[in-house]
Parts: sequence; structure tokens; C-alpha cells
Amino acid sequence: MSETEVLPEQDTRVHEDVRPDLSHGDGDHERFAHYVQKNKIVESSVMGTPLVALCGKVWVPSRDPKRYPVCPTCKEIYEHLPAGDRGED
Repeated sequence: MSETEVLPEQDTRVHEDVRPDLSHGDGDHERFAHYVQKNKIVESSVMGTPLVALCGKVWVPSRDPKRYPVCPTCKEIYEHLPAGDRGED
């Protein structure tokens, strides 16, 4: 996102948004809850470090995932993982 400002001498100054865009894709990922490595969730919550979902989305979680449907791509990938890689006991 940029903002253009015209100064009195007719100079133009562009202000760029330098925050990194940590999401991938067209924004549909924002409407889903994603599958991530269970041991990374606490670290992300405490340290604010980004997580990488099975589908490839990178983000810092800030909402209750129970309020959203599961990402269909994450679900499909998870279902094809061997049982030992699913984090199941």
C-alpha cells in the first residue's frame, strides 16, 4: 500500500508500507483455520513468530481457529500424511 503526498513546492513524496506481507495467495486463506505443527503453536503465541500451514500459508495467528472452517488444502494434505506424521498418539 502506498500513499502519495503533494508538498507545497510540487514535489511528490511516496510513503511505502514496509510491513512484510506474510500471507500467500489471493486472500482466501484468511477465511480458514489451518493445520500447523502442534509444537509451533505455543512458540508463535508467545514470541509472535509466523507459522507455516500445510498449505503453505505463512502468518501470525491472532484469532480463534474454531470460528472458521478448516482450509480444504490443509485438510487434504493432512489426510494423505502417514499416521505417524500427523502428530497422533
